[in-house]
Amino acid sequence: MIDVPGLALALAAGLAAGAIFYGGLYMTVRAGLEARRPALLFTASFALRSIVALAILYLVINGDPFRILSYMLGFIAARLAADILLKRSGGGERREKGGAS
Repeated sequence: MIDVPGLALALAAGLAAGAIFYGGLYMTVRAGLEARRPALLFTASFALRSIVALAILYLVINGDPFRILSYMLGFIAARLAADILLKRSGGGERREKGGAS
């Protein structure tokens, strides 16, 4: 039998992990534009974001493949939500130097 509360927990954890991952990516890119050592910043940020996402996955799955799928669905939904929010706020637009749009 499918464990519905466990799947809901995994979905919520995936949403939270995705929000942390993509929110951290957004902050890293913004800070990386002015960083003295951007390669170090991006590498450290990726490592930390990945460790957090994988730790949450490990805590939630409990060996159930359906929970893994539910977690990944939440993680992907967080990615789509981040994309929509950035497009609405204008944060995802490219700006060109010196040229008229």
